[in-house]
Amino acid sequence: MKHFSLDDNLPAKKSFMPGIRRAPHRGFSLSPKDTVLALKNALRYIPQNLQAELAPEFLEELLTTGRIYGYRYRPEGNIKAKPVNEYKGTLEGRALQVMIDNNLDFEVALYPYELVTYGETGQVFQNWMQYQLTRKYLELMKSDQTLVISSGHPVGLFPSSELAPRVISTNGLLIGQWDNPENFRRLAALGVTNYGQMTAGGWMYIGPQGIVHGTFITLLNAGRKYLNIAPDEDLHGVLFVSSGLGGMSGAQAKAIEISGGIGVIAEVDKSRIETRHSQGWVGKVSSDPDQIAGWIDEYRRNKKPVSIAYHGNIVDLLEYLDQKDIAAELISDQTSCHAVYEGGYTPAGLSFEEGRELLARDSEAFRRKVDESLHRHYRALKNLTAKGSFFWDYGNSFMASVFDAGVKEIAANKVDTNDGFIWPSYVEDIMGPICFDQGYGPFRWVCLSGKDEDLRITDRAAMDCIDPQRNANDRDNHHWIASAEENKLVVGTRARILYADETGRVRIALKFNDLVRQGIIGPVMLGRDHHDVSGTDSPYRETANIYDGSNLTADMSVHCFAGNVARGMTLVVLSNGGGVGIGRSSNGGNGIVLDGSARIDEVIKKGLSWDVMGGVARRAWARNENALKTVSEWNEQNREAGHITEPYLPDEQSLNELVTEIYPATRSK
Repeated sequence: MKHFSLDDNLPAKKSFMPGIRRAPHRGFSLSPKDTVLALKNALRYIPQNLQAELAPEFLEELLTTGRIYGYRYRPEGNIKAKPVNEYKGTLEGRALQVMIDNNLDFEVALYPYELVTYGETGQVFQNWMQYQLTRKYLELMKSDQTLVISSGHPVGLFPSSELAPRVISTNGLLIGQWDNPENFRRLAALGVTNYGQMTAGGWMYIGPQGIVHGTFITLLNAGRKYLNIAPDEDLHGVLFVSSGLGGMSGAQAKAIEISGGIGVIAEVDKSRIETRHSQGWVGKVSSDPDQIAGWIDEYRRNKKPVSIAYHGNIVDLLEYLDQKDIAAELISDQTSCHAVYEGGYTPAGLSFEEGRELLARDSEAFRRKVDESLHRHYRALKNLTAKGSFFWDYGNSFMASVFDAGVKEIAANKVDTNDGFIWPSYVEDIMGPICFDQGYGPFRWVCLSGKDEDLRITDRAAMDCIDPQRNANDRDNHHWIASAEENKLVVGTRARILYADETGRVRIALKFNDLVRQGIIGPVMLGRDHHDVSGTDSPYRETANIYDGSNLTADMSVHCFAGNVARGMTLVVLSNGGGVGIGRSSNGGNGIVLDGSARIDEVIKKGLSWDVMGGVARRAWARNENALKTVSEWNEQNREAGHITEPYLPDEQSLNELVTEIYPATRSK
C-alpha cells in the first residue's frame, strides 16, 4: 500500500482573509522542556528535509497563539463541502470528507483558520497537518479497512471488514487523575489531545440549525410548563432573554421567532451579530437598551414574533431590565462557560476587543474580571427571578462557573454541586422528561449530493413518516419539518435536524435508504448531535434528570459508543468535555452513509434502535416515569428480539420511615 505522509515539498505561506474571525491566544505557559516536546510532536508530521525551516515557524505559532496549527498546510481560501462525487475514494470515504469540509466552511465555523467549528474551543483537528493526512487516508481507504483517529491524529488504516465502521474516533480522553482543565491545556499545547466539543471533533456539525430544533422545543415547552401556555398556542407576547449568537447559541434568535415570541439575545462580538443578521437568523440589531425596550413593547402589543440582537454584555442587559422593571418571562444563557476563563465569557465592563487584549496580556487579571462579572450576573438573575422571571441553565456550565467563582449559594445545598443548583437545567425540567426519556433526540441528515431538491424530497419523506396525532412531540415535529424550508435553516451543506424517537428514526432512515436505492435521491449521511438520549453522560446537562446517583457515571456513553461500533455504523466517535467542559462530560456520536444497500437497512434497524434504547433503558432503571413507559412498550413490541431490564418500584414513604428510626436528627426535624 502507498506510504501515507505529507508531501516533501514545502507549501507556500498562507494569507488570512480579512473579516474572518480568529481564535484568541490560548495562553503560553509551557516550560522549556515542554516547548521542545511540543515542537517535536508537531514535526512528526513533517518530512525531515522541511523540519529545519518549519521549526522556527511552529515555535512562533506556539508563542503567539498558544498552539501549533500549521497554517502553511491549510488549503488556500474558503473550504466548502462539495457534492460527494467531486471527492476521491469510496462512497463512505468521500462522504466523510464532505462532513469534515462542512465543519470548516467560513460560513459555518467559528474560527476556521484554527479549525474551531463552534463553542469557542471545539476543533475538527488540532492542526492542518492532521487535516491533510486524514484526507489522504480517506481518499485511499478501502471498504474493508477502518481509519482510527485519536484527538484528530490519524493513527492509521487497519484491516477490518465491510461490516465494521470506516472511522473510529476519540477526542480528549484523559486518565481520571489528570482529567481537568489545567492538565488538558498543557496537553493541548503539546499537541497530544483535542477538544472535539461534540459535533466538531465528531464531524457532524450542520451549522446553528443543528441546535435550533432543540431550542425551539425547549422554548415552547418552557412556555407550557412555566407560563401555562396551551399546547396548541405559541409564545406570542412572551419575552425570552439570553446571550450568545455563536455556533450553537446562534440558534436562539431563529428558535424564538419560530416559536412566535420576542427574543433579545446579547452578544459582545459584533462579527457574530453581523453573521447571524446577514444569514437571516436575527431580525433586528441595536446597542441601545432604550431602543430595544421600545421594540419589546411594540411587539408585545402586536403579538408578532421578533428576534433582536443586543450588541453588548448580557449582564448589562439583565441589570437594565431589572432597573426598568421590564418583565422577561423566560431567561437563559448560552455563553461558552465551559471555557469561561479562555475567552468563552467576556466580563461586564470590557468590550469584546478589550477582553481579548486583557486575556492575551494578563490571564489572571482576566480571570478576576470574569469572577466579578459572574457575581453581578448572578445578582441580576436573582432579582429578576424574584420578580417572576423563569431562568434555566442551558447546559453550558454557567451555574457551575458561578459556583466556581465563589457564589456558593447558587448550589442547592449551599456547599457543593452534588445536589444540583437553585435553578434547573433545561434537561432537568424540559428536555429530559419530555424528550430523552421517551427516546426523542436530535436526529439529522445531510444530502451528500448538495442538491436542494434532495433536501426537499427527504423533508417530505420524513413528514410522511410522522403521525401528528400520535403524541405532542410528533405534533410539534410535524409542524417543524413542514415549515423547515420556509424557515431557511440551512447554513453550509444541505442538511436537516429533526427530533425523533426510536420508531421515527428507524422509519425515516429506511425510507431514505429506499429513496437512494431507487435513484430518486443521492446518498445521505445520517447522524445526530451527541446531545442525545444515550450518547452523553453529563450531570450538568444530558443526564441532569437522572436521580438514582448514576448521573456521575459514564457507562452509558461508552456502552453507546461500543454498541454502535458493533453494529457497523460508518463513523463512531467518543469525546471528553462537550458543551460543559473537560472532565464534566463523556459524549459520543455516529454517522451512517445511506447507499441504498440491504446491508445498510440492517445497520439502520439494529444500530438506530440500540443508539436510542440503550439510553432509555438507563433512564428507566433510574425510575424516570416516561422512560419506564417507553421501555415497557419496547419490551412488548420486541418480545422475540430482545428485552430491557425493568425496575421494581419500592414504597418510598415506608423507606423514609425506616431510615428515620435510625437517624434521630432526621426524626426530630
